[in-house]
Amino acid sequence: MAGGRINDEDVKAVRDAVPIDAVVSEYLQLRNAGGGNLKGLCPFHDEKSPSFQVSPSKGLFHCFGCQEGGDTIAFVMKIDHLSFSETVERLAAKAGITLRYEQGGYTPGHQRGERIRLVEAHELAARFYAEQLGSPEAEAGRVFLAGRGFDQAAAQHFGVGYSPAGWDHLTRFLRGKGFTDKELILSGLSQDSRSGKPIDRFRGRLMWPIRDTGGDVVGFGARKLREDDNGPKYLNTPETPIYRKSQVLYGIDLAKKEIAKSSRAVVVEGYTDVMACHLAGVTTAIATCGTSFGGDHIKILRRLLMDNGSARVIFTFDGDAAGQKAALRAFEDDQKFAAETYIAIAPDGMDPCDLRLAKGDQAVAELAEPRTPLFEFALRQITGRYDLETPAGRAAALDEAAPVVARIKNTASQHEVAVQLAGMVGILDTQFVVRRVAQHAKWARDRGGRPAPGARGGANRPEQPHAAATTPRTPSGPALTLRNPVYRTERELLKLALQYPALVSPAFDAYGADEFTAAPYAVVRQTIADAGGAEQGVKTGSDYLAAVREAAADDQVRALVTELAVEPPNIRKVDAVYADTQLVAVRLRAVDRRIAEVQGSLARLASGGDPQALAAVQNELWVLQQYAQSLRTNGAAAL
Repeated sequence: MAGGRINDEDVKAVRDAVPIDAVVSEYLQLRNAGGGNLKGLCPFHDEKSPSFQVSPSKGLFHCFGCQEGGDTIAFVMKIDHLSFSETVERLAAKAGITLRYEQGGYTPGHQRGERIRLVEAHELAARFYAEQLGSPEAEAGRVFLAGRGFDQAAAQHFGVGYSPAGWDHLTRFLRGKGFTDKELILSGLSQDSRSGKPIDRFRGRLMWPIRDTGGDVVGFGARKLREDDNGPKYLNTPETPIYRKSQVLYGIDLAKKEIAKSSRAVVVEGYTDVMACHLAGVTTAIATCGTSFGGDHIKILRRLLMDNGSARVIFTFDGDAAGQKAALRAFEDDQKFAAETYIAIAPDGMDPCDLRLAKGDQAVAELAEPRTPLFEFALRQITGRYDLETPAGRAAALDEAAPVVARIKNTASQHEVAVQLAGMVGILDTQFVVRRVAQHAKWARDRGGRPAPGARGGANRPEQPHAAATTPRTPSGPALTLRNPVYRTERELLKLALQYPALVSPAFDAYGADEFTAAPYAVVRQTIADAGGAEQGVKTGSDYLAAVREAAADDQVRALVTELAVEPPNIRKVDAVYADTQLVAVRLRAVDRRIAEVQGSLARLASGGDPQALAAVQNELWVLQQYAQSLRTNGAAAL
């Protein structure tokens, strides 16, 4: 560090002044571990039971899982990725200690650590914006807040401010506080202009300061107010050394203590929704900042919730299509929680902010109560896409939903949800559904957690034969004589998927590798899936084939992909009718093969097997036969 070495006495004073349990509890929930120690979920590695312990009397922490340990300074260095000097300076600022340096006494501001400087710039910017909210120019911002039910006290509580519409008001203010242009650009508060001089990134907008778990301002969310503002509705701080949008949650600084105390977190979609919830008494509300809820956000909440059995996470997404899509994305990460997850959608689809305006605080508080488990919502969204009045519709709905239920890790919960799924789909034989889910779970375990071939979202088909636990990764098997009509059709469908993805998408992506009887073709099918599927070819165009080739397991597979990509189809005019014919032919043969297998099982059970198993096989055979008949009668419309 340019300012010299920090005085040893001052370092000791900082260690003594800042209790380790107070610092650690800013990042995770701590509970009594006995013997004067505290315990929590380690922030440095994923774990289900707490092995991270803190000794307040010794001023030390240690994780018995990953072996990380040390004092308060070591903890902050590790969790916030700071240097020793930066950490001491940060803790000294919290404790009100003025540091001395061996070479020159009190250090000038520009000599301090990068993170400390960037946080200081953001803290000053937050105060600057908050003061500007009272200016005549900010009238539109005050009107916006008032129109959403927020008075001056609410704005002050959340630190809401206003960025002046001029080019460099904040930039000049921070320069006056000793910050360099390089620091202002690095912080994301300023940006380069055509003239080469920094200008304000945020201009003429309502500003929300975004704080990390420790309470430091690390970024801003800015909403436009003027018609002539051509920027996005919401503009966030770009990625900087102190701001990663996937690792921050708006309101976490205000909500963390209540989240830890109540073992409950409410996830909403926007800054005003967080404000509305907190003002309505739901002080566990938090929101993401310009990104969907993901794995890093889960890690933050898990440390606060301690993953105990009574923990609850409630998602309050909007009732519109985008909100439902967000909820389904959240369900993808559901099993990373030990906590129970729920979804709450207002009957009229309003978000918490609108709901508070229309019906008051009590309505918001009631909305945040656990109602519908997230898995139930996800399954109803899936099954709702099918006609459950028809056998083919029920079979297809089960085919897509069963792998979803199979992802539930707790075996007892998985069984219970499978029984519920049978009721949703309308299949009377619940044990058939339970076994189907268990089979998908086994396939996923055999593949290290990956779904079985064909068990992708939208897999609109009945159960297909799976001869082995894994799909072969290199071409092998019988010679590919194209006099065999089965091989010829499979080859033709793969050519269409590579050359004309728009004609076979999205149906093709629901086909499993096991629907291709020739082993080399099964591998090519899996390779296309690994590259994102035929639907990816519709989106990316010329990059699609390169992606499929890149996904090939070896040169032999890559050569076959290339061959199929350049070989002309067996018809001069390739159209949707021709593509549908190939899709139906491959699917129908797979269904017929499965029917033959089930009929064999039925013959065995009919000669003295378990009556319940016999009934389940009879039901499966009936579903398959109905689906095969639908394919023959309706063609591609039955896919």
